[in-house]
Amino acid sequence: MKWMNCALALVLCLSLAILPALGSDGFPKSITDSANRTLTIDKPAERIVPIVAWSYEPLYILGAQDKIVGVEKGSQAQYSYLLGISDKPSIGTYKEPDYEKIIELKPDLVIVQSKYVKQVDEKLSNHGIKVVCLPFNLQDKFDDELSTLAEMLGPKEMTRAKEFITWKNSTLDALKIKVEGINSKVRVYGEWSDTPWYTGSKLSGLDDVIAMAGGENIAGVLNSEANLSLRYPTVDAEWVLKENPDFIIFPAFDYYTGYLQKDNVNSTKFIEEAKLRAGLNGTNAVKNNRIYVIDAYLIEAVRGFIGAQYLAKLFYPDQFKDLSPEAIHKEYFEKWMGVPYQGIWTYPQAG
Repeated sequence: MKWMNCALALVLCLSLAILPALGSDGFPKSITDSANRTLTIDKPAERIVPIVAWSYEPLYILGAQDKIVGVEKGSQAQYSYLLGISDKPSIGTYKEPDYEKIIELKPDLVIVQSKYVKQVDEKLSNHGIKVVCLPFNLQDKFDDELSTLAEMLGPKEMTRAKEFITWKNSTLDALKIKVEGINSKVRVYGEWSDTPWYTGSKLSGLDDVIAMAGGENIAGVLNSEANLSLRYPTVDAEWVLKENPDFIIFPAFDYYTGYLQKDNVNSTKFIEEAKLRAGLNGTNAVKNNRIYVIDAYLIEAVRGFIGAQYLAKLFYPDQFKDLSPEAIHKEYFEKWMGVPYQGIWTYPQAG
């Protein structure tokens, strides 16, 4: 009996000794990214370089902003209002990253979009840097991508991800119920403000948000086979006029909308000029003055679920008269981003 007790004690001691090697915090672990690549993550990521513009808000949602050690140039300008962003070193642009600078910063993790994952991985993997594809640009994939990112960071971030996903989906419940009851859907044409006739079809963030708001994206049919390469087609004036949308929306960036925008001068001029364009000026949307600018970060990024709230109120003001997109947006900024709510996000304003 004494021999058996000694043996059990020895086994217990050995088990305790090897626990750190096995990873008591769940590491190492395998994750699958959005490019369907399986990666082994040896330890919680503590140093991160997000090359994808849409990945900054998720990192703040998770409370992991202090782990960002280098910032993509365009994102540094776009997110200058987020605490700490302006103080981080620049690592070039998402199209042309400064690989020497990234290597110098010694990140554990670099976040990229699918289009660039191969070339970035070839440059950095030999330096022991994990490259993960998490674009964060589609609403139906966002929850999984946020959870995957949180898994690579640790238990605290995983808890935060669950809390955010629960909150986000709760804001959509009432919207979904009302949208399901809409029989005659408005027809919508969306065009990026900086590129005439450049729109979004199936598998684009633009299509996602229009559908969530209860609209019918007239460009959706241009990608009937759900081909990734056809997500962003270019159309022409004749096609738009023939399709005759009820609403026209222009996802726009800082010059017209955004956190730091203080007036509607640029948006007003843009819309008045758009109304005169051949292909647009004969549509029901222009005839009925249903033409709007909406911030692009409410369409093609994390906040698409909030963008859907704004659009629903624009499309169906009577059905959604009690909806307050601004209140949801305010809670998002103040609870999850850690900054006061401000800015201009649509013009004319919903409701």
